[in-house]
Amino acid sequence: MTIWIGLTGGIGSGKSQVAAIFASFNVPIIDTDAISRSLTAENGQALPAIYDAFGAEVFETPKRLNRAVLRERIFNSACLKTRLEQIMLPLIRSYSRQMMNQYQQAAFGIIEVPLLIEKKAFQKLVHRILVVDSAESLRIERVKQRSGLDEPEIKRIMANQASRSERWRAADDILLNDGSLQELQAKVGRLHRYYTAVFRPNH
Repeated sequence: MTIWIGLTGGIGSGKSQVAAIFASFNVPIIDTDAISRSLTAENGQALPAIYDAFGAEVFETPKRLNRAVLRERIFNSACLKTRLEQIMLPLIRSYSRQMMNQYQQAAFGIIEVPLLIEKKAFQKLVHRILVVDSAESLRIERVKQRSGLDEPEIKRIMANQASRSERWRAADDILLNDGSLQELQAKVGRLHRYYTAVFRPNH
């Protein structure tokens, strides 16, 4: 049986970088954000339900979502955010399970779930939780550099995510990403060796 490790952390913590390093060790990686983007891409499977729920004003064309408009609407309404999650989260979980079934020979795999702590239904997919964490100021700076968002917008996103203490309480493993890329690679390498030893077949 493949052991699935849920990889999570707040915005700017470095989850995707950690996933990429695990991938360099040939560890199976499932990215739920990528699944979400495919479901909402042009002609994506989630679009009909989103159209029914939100109307034409969140679409550029009937087959192409206007992500900026939809994002603004759900940020301003908890009700609309919940409605979108009711459409998206079951689809994402279903696709994740389908992908997991493709890796039944692996000792362990990584599933990257940004909202793993907040959306507890996703925790049923995993056997262990790995939290990537960094100082808030460093996370803000990383997001500024990669996305162009300003600090108030980044803090608004952070305020809608689990707190550091909530993540730490849920974690089986915590990886601090406050240093260089080389330091992060070394830390992930140690975790990889540990997981490989613990979860090897017939252990």
